Amino acid sequence: MRISTIGCGYLGAVYAASMASIGHEVLGLDVDQKKVDDLNRGIAPFHEPGFEKVLQDALEAGRLRFSTDYSHAADYTAHVICVGTPQLIDAAGADLTYVHAAVDALIPHLAEDAVVLGRSTVPVGTAASLRERLRAAGRENALAWNPEFLREGFAVEDTLRPDRIVYGLPEDPAESARARAVLDEMYGTMLENGTPLVAGNYATAELVKVSANSFLATKISFINAVAEVCEATGADVSVIAEAIGLDDRIGPKFLRAGIGFGGGCLPKDIRAFMARAGELGVTEALGFLREVDHVNNRRRDHVVNMARQALGGAFTGKRVAVLGAAFKPDSDDTRQSPALYIASKISGRGADVVVTDPAANARVHAERPNLAVAEDAYAAAAGADIVLLLTEWTQFKELDPVRLREVVGTPTMIDGRNVLDPAAWREAGWTYRSMGRP
Repeated sequence: MRISTIGCGYLGAVYAASMASIGHEVLGLDVDQKKVDDLNRGIAPFHEPGFEKVLQDALEAGRLRFSTDYSHAADYTAHVICVGTPQLIDAAGADLTYVHAAVDALIPHLAEDAVVLGRSTVPVGTAASLRERLRAAGRENALAWNPEFLREGFAVEDTLRPDRIVYGLPEDPAESARARAVLDEMYGTMLENGTPLVAGNYATAELVKVSANSFLATKISFINAVAEVCEATGADVSVIAEAIGLDDRIGPKFLRAGIGFGGGCLPKDIRAFMARAGELGVTEALGFLREVDHVNNRRRDHVVNMARQALGGAFTGKRVAVLGAAFKPDSDDTRQSPALYIASKISGRGADVVVTDPAANARVHAERPNLAVAEDAYAAAAGADIVLLLTEWTQFKELDPVRLREVVGTPTMIDGRNVLDPAAWREAGWTYRSMGRP
């Protein structure tokens, strides 16, 4: 098939390269000329394991190219909207500016039988409004919604071998049949391999993504709330998590207490979900998500307070090493990063903060010029009065506590992700603290 993707950020670029890798001819469209030029040269604009090779292989095979000219997509069968939907600057809802701009830019170039597909995470009701936008412009093209479920660090795998595919189809039978035929052909390889398919209407597909993210955020904040109680009682949240995770109704995933979630999806998606519920007159239905958000934000300030107490009550004149800046490992994404928030907060209170991250150092240097950046954990910790592990990169989990102690000023570790062995670090002479564990 001939597929265009509108938006070549994290979602769109990975989707374009992955779809080309399974045999489709793909055109990636974006308004950023530099990004387009880099992608056409096989240069990934972000860190994502495995992506650059898939990108380069697809380019070499001649099935993938990138452009800023929408007219190049005039004879393509499917157009996939992959633009961002960030949180509004002055409100909790999602900003649909880029979604509307993508559709408006497509309209003059849509072939009569082309299908418009959405993968961006949008408030419920968006697909229906975009369909009306097409109709108002005199276009009868079929529109469907096909939400993405990518995990940063696993995006290529999640695109090529998803755990489910969701179709949000229009009510009109003929339009629905046309959209479904295109989707079935696009994902034919995956469907033949047994990937589960779930089909519903527009609203259902739109709600699937935000519901999944909200449930995940709730699970993370739940165990972090339990960690708060554990710290007040001497209980061990890791043992509690192990015990409740053995209940197959709950499961063990995402039950490790820590400093909370971040990134470009969970924080803004739960806020947008709440905002949309308010617009629909069902505010109370999602009221619990407000506390989920509050718990998540509290964890960040809790670590700042833990560090201050460990330093004798003040940060001024202290050297603090922060291990991690990305919101999660195997990514250079610092959006809503708990680690970067904590580092900035401590710096703002007078500490000399040195950050290191295997992938995000360049972003830290650009976004937080007040923070010093070190090449690795040992350089960051040199002379430090305290070390904070805030992103669970493998490099940090495998640190040698004996070697690290030799370079620090004071051997104090706060393990914000509960990934280190407390006994090993204490045996090496460290004062060790973690989240919700004695």
